[in-house]
Formats: sequence, C-alpha cells, structure tokens
Amino acid sequence: MHSEATHVLFGLNPLWLATSIFIVTYAVIISERINRAIIALLGGGLMILCGILTQEAAIRGIDFNTLGLLIGMMLIVSITKKSGVFQFVAIWIAKKVNAHPIGIMLMMSVVTAVFSALLDNVTTVLLVTPVILLITEELKIKPYPYLFAVIFMSNIGGTATLIGDPPNIMIGSAVGLSFNDFLLNLTPIIPLVAIATLLPIWLIWRKDFVATAEDRARVMRFNEIEAITDWKLLKQALLVFSLVILGFMMHGVVHLEPATIALFGAALLLLLENFGSDPETQGKRVHHALIEVEWVTLFFFIGLFIAVNGIEQAGLISAMAHGLLGLTQGNLTTTALSILWGSAIASAFVDNIPFVATMIPLIKSLAPAMGGEQAIMPLWWALALGACLGGNGTLVGASANLVVAGIAEQAGTPIRFGTFLKIAFPLMLISIVISHIYLYLRYLT
Repeated sequence: MHSEATHVLFGLNPLWLATSIFIVTYAVIISERINRAIIALLGGGLMILCGILTQEAAIRGIDFNTLGLLIGMMLIVSITKKSGVFQFVAIWIAKKVNAHPIGIMLMMSVVTAVFSALLDNVTTVLLVTPVILLITEELKIKPYPYLFAVIFMSNIGGTATLIGDPPNIMIGSAVGLSFNDFLLNLTPIIPLVAIATLLPIWLIWRKDFVATAEDRARVMRFNEIEAITDWKLLKQALLVFSLVILGFMMHGVVHLEPATIALFGAALLLLLENFGSDPETQGKRVHHALIEVEWVTLFFFIGLFIAVNGIEQAGLISAMAHGLLGLTQGNLTTTALSILWGSAIASAFVDNIPFVATMIPLIKSLAPAMGGEQAIMPLWWALALGACLGGNGTLVGASANLVVAGIAEQAGTPIRFGTFLKIAFPLMLISIVISHIYLYLRYLT
C-alpha cells in the first residue's frame, strides 16, 4: 500500500524519506534529550509536511480505540484511587507475604499476569502500578524491579488469551479462532516464560530485595480496612468497574469497542460521584479527574501512530513482512520460526498492531501453497507469540510499557529508555527462545 500523498517533498522517494524520518525520531526518543511526546508529534508532523501522508491518512492512522480505552480507564482509576482501595490492596498483599520484598514481587507478578490474561494489558497496569509505588514507598525499597516485572508480566500474561492483547484479538477475528483455541495453544507456554523472566530480575536486583525489620513491622501493623477513606465512592467505583469488565468480556455479543465501554464507564462514574453536588464542587472534581490522565503518554501515542502509519503507507512494514517470507522459500518450519523471530524484533521497535495488521493478509496468502488453512495454523501461533512477547523488548514495544513509564514518571521515578532496553531486550530474547522450542516441538516436528 503506497502513499496517498502524490507530491512527496522535492520528489524524494517516499520509502527512503519515511524510513529516515522514523529512524531519526526513534534515535532522539532513545537519547531522551527531549521529551518523547514532543519528538513523536514532530516525527508524525514531518510525515504530513513532507507529503508522505495526507492529513486525512494521518488521522486514520491514529488508533482512537486505544486512546479512548486509555482515557476511559485512566479516568476510572483516578476517581477510584480517591476511595483508598489501592492502599487497601497494597497493605493486604504486603501482609499476606509478611512484607517480604521478594514475596511481594512474586504476588504482584502473578496478579499482573492473571489480570492481563482476563483484561487488556493497559487496564491491568493502570490498576497495579499505583499499588506497587505505594508498597515500595512504605518499605523504602527501589520500585524499579517491581515496575519492570509488571511491564514484563502484563505482556506475558496478555499473550495467553484471545482478549489479553490487541494482536490476539486481531488474529482471532481474522482467522475465526475462539477463546479456547488460544487457551489450548498459547497458555501452556506462559508459566515457563514467566519463570524465565522473573529469575533474571531476581538475580539482577537481589541485593535490593531487602527491607529493614522496622519498615516491615510497620507495614504489618497497618490496618487495611482503615485505608478505605470513602466507602460510598468505593461501592460506586466497584459497580462501574464490574460493568466495564463485563462489557469487555462480552465484546463478541455487544459488538462495542473497548474504548466505547471504558469512556461510557468513566462518564457514568463521574455522574455517580458528582450526583447531588453543587456546580463548584462538580467542577473541581471533574477538573481533578482530567488532570490525573497521563496526557504526555497519550500525545506520545498520537505522534507515534502517525509516524508508524507513515512508514506503513510508504511500504516499509509491507516490505519487511514480504522480505521475511521471501527468505523462507515456502518451508513451514522455517516460515513459522522466521515469523516468530521477525515479529518479535519488529514489535520491540514498532507498535505491534500495524505490524500484525500487515502480516495477517500475507500469512493468509500462504495457505494454498502450504496445504490449506489448517496446515498453516502454527504460523498464527508464531505471529501471536512473537508480536505479544516482542513488546517486552523496548519501552515503546507495547502500550502497557509506556503507561507504566508515564505513571512512574509522575510519581518521581522515571524509567529511562536505555536502562530498560539493557535489561528488557535480553529477557525478551529468552522468552522467544523458549517459544521457538515450544513451537518446534509441539507443531513442527
């Protein structure tokens, strides 16, 4: 699919120009000299100014479903937070494991992975990250290993089910795969990948998983019930949250996008919270809820969506996907493993949604040459594993990663792109090696 814009600046080759803009944008984001939202918006703007994208095509490239889902869930979380429920959960989890730092990491990792399999990753990290920041602050321990574990576990857990991660939803609807198909084919490998990811985190930070006896004793003395400051708001929030989750899980029945459900839920919760209050109080509450939204992260996404759409329109993603399949000469085993590795590496650097959208028609076109639709099933599992787990490779690999980074930055513990890359990329490669062995033994021998 080539550019709709007919006049690229100075008659330059749109593919080379788009790729150059994307690489420079990426390099500056990685350098962290300038705020990532500014750079992403400039990169997206240059795609339009240079004629690679029309303004209409740029707008179409923005995934408003992702943005709407983020805004809706951020509003729900920011209102719910005022009830004290996150402090309640933090104290409850800490007390269950005697306030032991390593126990807390394991508990939070399991909770994150299970939630991510049942909700989308972004909703999960929006709920879990504030809890982690509270626990680590009370125990006076470094939040980084916990934040990293949450990012990794959200992507690993999300890989397990049809609704856990957007690429799985896309593959499922394109191929007609059910919730159970994903459970049977992808879930078995997930615990192994999770263990292989958590062990190195423990090894890297094992000196930091130490809290003083006094701090642990203080946390153990907390009364979690006292943490709830507004019971009425908590009940309202739990009602709305339950309805929103029900809406997500009934996606196949109600045919509403997650963004619609999340934004309606946020509006409903704002109504319940403000019902009967005077206009001035309402104004303050709504203003406070909107201030809490991670606008920097959202505008970073807008710029990134446009920049990725630029390289997609110019033909780079399509060329990468064709090149990947061209190398394999129609051999099923080679094709499956190439898709796994290619989509993992690509998804670490570009958002996995447009990449998967490009790969789906290409994989479908292989069916006749490879023995029909049933014969190419391993290719779909390879794509799902590569695209979802590859998101762990860099800070921009998945939406959840950026949301955690945004919340952490607001709380005064920014996650640096380079620091994350050094730890995350090797761990992502380990998970892909495990997936490689699993795919080979289960489907390709």
